[in-house]
Amino acid sequence: MLIAHHVAIVGGGFSGTLLAINLLRYGALRVTLVEREPDRLAQGCAYGAAQPNHVLNVRAGNMSAFPDEPDHFVQWLEREGLGTASCFATRRDYGRYLSALLADMQRQAGDRLTIMSRNVEDAFFPPRGGCLMLAGGGRVEADMVVLAPGNLPPHDLVLFRRSASPAYVPDPWAADLGEGLTADDRVLLVGTGLTAVDCVMTLDAAGFRGRIVAISRRGLMPQVHAPAPGFEPRRERPRGGITELVREVRARAREVGWRNAIDELRPFTQDIWGAADFSEQSRFLRHLRPYWDIHRHRIAPRVSGRLEELRAQGRLQSHAGKIVRVKPRDARGLEIGWRARGRREEESLLAARAINCTGPLGDIGRSRDVLLQRLHRRGLLRADPHHIGIDVDRAGRAVGADGIAHERLHVVGPMTRGAHWEIVAVPDIRKQVWTLARSMTGSHWVAAEGL
Repeated sequence: MLIAHHVAIVGGGFSGTLLAINLLRYGALRVTLVEREPDRLAQGCAYGAAQPNHVLNVRAGNMSAFPDEPDHFVQWLEREGLGTASCFATRRDYGRYLSALLADMQRQAGDRLTIMSRNVEDAFFPPRGGCLMLAGGGRVEADMVVLAPGNLPPHDLVLFRRSASPAYVPDPWAADLGEGLTADDRVLLVGTGLTAVDCVMTLDAAGFRGRIVAISRRGLMPQVHAPAPGFEPRRERPRGGITELVREVRARAREVGWRNAIDELRPFTQDIWGAADFSEQSRFLRHLRPYWDIHRHRIAPRVSGRLEELRAQGRLQSHAGKIVRVKPRDARGLEIGWRARGRREEESLLAARAINCTGPLGDIGRSRDVLLQRLHRRGLLRADPHHIGIDVDRAGRAVGADGIAHERLHVVGPMTRGAHWEIVAVPDIRKQVWTLARSMTGSHWVAAEGL
């Protein structure tokens, strides 16, 4: 790993901001943090676009920004009078926490930290560094460049795009979802995962009193956090492939409960994924991913309780099925044709609004981000083998079209899921950027960790 004197980070959301803070914590280098949307600085989409009733999916006790200071967030939360370790804090409060961290680091680092509100349109890599080209002119020259794109907007849905209807919302984070709706309207959510849950809560908080229908291939919605019995967690990584692991987890769930059986895998998940070959990973993504997601990424009890209330009132339904037809209905929205899973006959529903809740885009080849497009076309970036993110090596270096990892171009955050799989939650990302920062600054050698 090269030691950098100046690192340029593209993307000032959670991943990019936390990397900048850690680089300044551990080194004497300079950092330039470039974020095109000033209101998303230090917060990204997850916390910058959060509504008041959006809460974290992890208890506060495990949401510290720093692996080496596990109580950091809880201490801040308690000082602010906003909660304790066992609570599910609001995402807005977590965004305030991250903003406070960045503000503190700005005061400490002085001119070693530069924050720019600009759009990066391209990047070039001469033999001894990297150069960011900014929209409207200007450049940033650095020893290393790190891309922190966060979660990209969902894949566009062809059937809905072809309808050319304003009733279709392609990005659930970029619109006022409840605007113009009445109690007589129905809203269709395409997807039933965490994004759909957030949309339900957003619509509910906006005063929407109509009906919400969520449809996905399997109709599965996230499970809820709940107390689990005490147990002695495993100390070693399970051996064998993913198929064997599924059988082992089922047996373990009968012994200690399914929540414990899933949670005890957390320290080993990335190694399990890395040890699996391409065919094993593909089978997991094709058959098991939805079931893993709803059990691994759970929701807070109060959110689950509200969903159940809406179900009981007949205002929320979820179905397993496939959308096969979309037809505009003038001012009445869209007519949706869909088939329930395992059935041949088509059903129809009218929706005043249809929201794309399929989750973040992963295939870089389909991204509309100008910088990612250009780096991809020039072969500096490539998709990972499963097309669920950007290909990187174990050190986070971007792998180009030639299969070679670039020494001066790194990627952090959810778009590295192809290499790590579990890299979407705070506990995983904070470790990733902490490790990279210490490697870039050479501080990992202090305790002989690099030996």
